[in-house]
Amino acid sequence: MRAFRTSLRPATRTRLRTGLFAGAAALAALSLTACQDGTGVQDEGASQPAVTASEKPAGGSGSTDTGMTQAKDSDKNTASDTNANTSTNVESKPNVKPDTDSDAAEGATEEDPYAPENRDICNSSNTQVTVQEVSRPLNHMLVTVTNKGDKLCDLPYYPWVRFGQMQWAPQIAEYTKPQAVVTLAPGESGYAGVMLASADGSGENPEKADKVSIGFQDLNGEGSGPATTVNLPGDGVYFDSTLRVTYWQQSIEDALYS
Repeated sequence: MRAFRTSLRPATRTRLRTGLFAGAAALAALSLTACQDGTGVQDEGASQPAVTASEKPAGGSGSTDTGMTQAKDSDKNTASDTNANTSTNVESKPNVKPDTDSDAAEGATEEDPYAPENRDICNSSNTQVTVQEVSRPLNHMLVTVTNKGDKLCDLPYYPWVRFGQMQWAPQIAEYTKPQAVVTLAPGESGYAGVMLASADGSGENPEKADKVSIGFQDLNGEGSGPATTVNLPGDGVYFDSTLRVTYWQQSIEDALYS
């Protein structure tokens, strides 16, 4: 090879270089021509999402600008998302008109019967009063008051008891005072015990009566309405100076055996 290169003349070398340059130029021209007629490799830029047939805009055949199509599709998708979000919000927060009738009925059901405006003081207008002698304890009488009203009623303190035309008040058994005022629901009864005379005979000025008046008090200890007069059973009852009355009680046992 070295002998071959040495044997070449300067003119021959020049022709070889010229040929090489010409070949390179021809290849460059051929590559440029391929790029211009669309048969060669081209830089298509950044990758774009494919456009499906359903996304192609209406309006005839022919070539379509891909960028415009994608922009319109993007607007459609944005509008669709907005509509979906709006629909979701409407469903999650329905505009429901409150049922005022149902609310009023519920409020009436939940009304507190123990509120002051929903209760009365027991008196002769909303109760029924009965009296009866009992065999045990001796010389005792039971007063029963039944709530005939449609509200709760309270029985404060003790009954005012007056036999016949007596002009004095009986003693009050203070040790029978309950911890709270007796309250009667509609149809419920309260009780008070009356000791007519002491069992040992220590009482004085015995009297007999065929009627008894039962009076009521309010929360301030004042009279509550007119007294109720009740006929006593049989020929009447005897009482003396030891006459004593208990506070109103919730049970018969507390009224008679306190």
